Amino acid sequence: MSQFESLTKYIPMLREDHFGEWVIDQENDGTDEHPIQMPFVNYSETVRHFIEDVYTFAEHHQEMELTRYREILKENGIEGIPNDMENVDISNLNAQCVLALIMGVVRAERFCDGAIFNFFKNGTMLKCLERLDCFE
Repeated sequence: MSQFESLTKYIPMLREDHFGEWVIDQENDGTDEHPIQMPFVNYSETVRHFIEDVYTFAEHHQEMELTRYREILKENGIEGIPNDMENVDISNLNAQCVLALIMGVVRAERFCDGAIFNFFKNGTMLKCLERLDCFE
């Protein structure tokens, strides 16, 4: 098994996956008896497993220093994750920086439901994984 295979194995799956869908409360009216549930993304099983595997990879590859993902990105001139990730030229980034991008987006999801949804939908996450695949 190559170093990044636990993540790059998702490449074919993400090409076929629907990723998830936004769930927006259309039933409740916002009264005390019927409070409106905040919108959230119900991610596909593939995306949920991918997120788990990103954390597992970081835990098993301490040498990548992914707990420092913000600093790694800043050192590479990338700020504003996840907002600017779509505009980053991934083609010249090293593996650590690509992993830091992925970690930045995954971490953003912990603080804001749906933060990574567009990165799956618009293919940016797939591009990151394809770049990692180049290093294997």
